[in-house]
Amino acid sequence: MSQALTARISTALQQIVNPRTGENLVQSEQVANVAVTLDGKVRLELRLASADDATLARTVRLAVEAVDGVTDVRVDVRDAQQVAAPPAPDAPRQSRSLPVMSEPAAPRTPQAPQPVAYPNLGKIVAVSSGKGGVGKSTVTVNLAVALAQQGFKVGILDADIYGPNLPLMLGVNAPPPVVDEKIVPLEAHGVKVMSIGFLIERDQPAIWRGAIVTKILTQFLRDVAWGQLDFLFVDMPPGTGDAQLSLVQTAKIVGAIIVTTPQEVAVGDALRGAKMFERVGVPVLGIVENMSYFESPETGKPIAIFGTGGGQRLADELGVPLLGAVPLYPPVGVGGDNGSPIVVADASCTAAKKLTQIAGELLKKL
Repeated sequence: MSQALTARISTALQQIVNPRTGENLVQSEQVANVAVTLDGKVRLELRLASADDATLARTVRLAVEAVDGVTDVRVDVRDAQQVAAPPAPDAPRQSRSLPVMSEPAAPRTPQAPQPVAYPNLGKIVAVSSGKGGVGKSTVTVNLAVALAQQGFKVGILDADIYGPNLPLMLGVNAPPPVVDEKIVPLEAHGVKVMSIGFLIERDQPAIWRGAIVTKILTQFLRDVAWGQLDFLFVDMPPGTGDAQLSLVQTAKIVGAIIVTTPQEVAVGDALRGAKMFERVGVPVLGIVENMSYFESPETGKPIAIFGTGGGQRLADELGVPLLGAVPLYPPVGVGGDNGSPIVVADASCTAAKKLTQIAGELLKKL
């Protein structure tokens, strides 16, 4: 049974042609390490080059799922450049001697990034943090929904390639349709959203280098049918890495919001992230201090669980405003797990009011 099933899977994969190469994925050896269990579970490796369409992963998964006898599919996406070919057994060893150069090579002048304007996307705002766990994605989702509630046309691009959580936080997790060669973003709470989480398995790690990250972000900006937006929020991965640099080289960003908690360890990391945006010419619009305090259920008084003043100190050091401080409120996390942002689930609570006020302060900066 396993051999017959493997043959049917191979036939299905041969029907998928890579537009870049004009070859099917089996011919081009972009599919490798296909493993099939007796109960029909399939795992395979898809090797994507930086110029390949990122939606090939979804196409492969759907094609294999449609094969009779397949019960489960897992597609591991790898950067083709990272898959090194083993040397031939009889290949001569390279000399250890240093190469002789008649003239020193001329220093290469780095090319300045040329970001592209996307007028249909409105004002593009990056939401970033120096470290994970500070509530960056929660802030992104609630700010976007708060602006949508005010009648603005808002989208969110999930650029957190290595930990895409927006599908869960917005309660949408279906493969986006493709119409006229454009990916149609899903919509929740009046906000359009596109995430790599729609295209890969939930437990699949994204082992991608900068070239692939740049390709994916470019496709999400250019090849998604966003329509006409007023604002596009980009939920960045924490820290300073390929995704941040790729974004500012790919699209014109009006500014960045930095999310932190009052803790000094979070503030220090957030400062480094803010400085990165400043160095590449993206202004920091302001600071959001999340989990700022906990309101005592008995007295209503604030309890500073993670310290005080970190967000304001960061804002002062950067010379930017503190857009607001959001309290630690357990239903915020619960809403993030079940797809109900707090500005929708409990608009009268302090956390929701603070987030709505921050959205208003952000509008003044834009």
